[in-house]
Amino acid sequence: MKTRRKRTQTALGYSNAHAKSGIAARLPAIETWPNQFKGYEITIEIPEYTAICPKTGQPDFGAIRLHYMPDKACLELKSLKLYIHAYRNLGIFYENAVNRILQDIVSSCRPVWAVVTGEFTARGGLSSRIEAKYPS
Repeated sequence: MKTRRKRTQTALGYSNAHAKSGIAARLPAIETWPNQFKGYEITIEIPEYTAICPKTGQPDFGAIRLHYMPDKACLELKSLKLYIHAYRNLGIFYENAVNRILQDIVSSCRPVWAVVTGEFTARGGLSSRIEAKYPS
């Protein structure tokens, strides 16, 4: 079974370089500010996410939703906006982008919990919804 899967991936031209594209890219820091309260939730909607497919070079479009419970720090929105806009020219798969965004949010503000959801526009009749959670 593994041999067949490898042949299919090779036949389609996907490589480990494609799969890892964008994961370690340098992106702007997400700043925070000191949280004054406990036990509440924040939802941030980002309706205009854009990145580049690392395989085809075509643009990908979608919406990102951040839902988290802050602990000692909250995300600063202007720096978050600049961070998300940095994806515009980055080659990265949907799945990797959602997980990378979650990783960077957790590193920035150390929330009690967080969920990042990406809803990506249809391409070839298929749309995707990816969700990553912390803690997993």
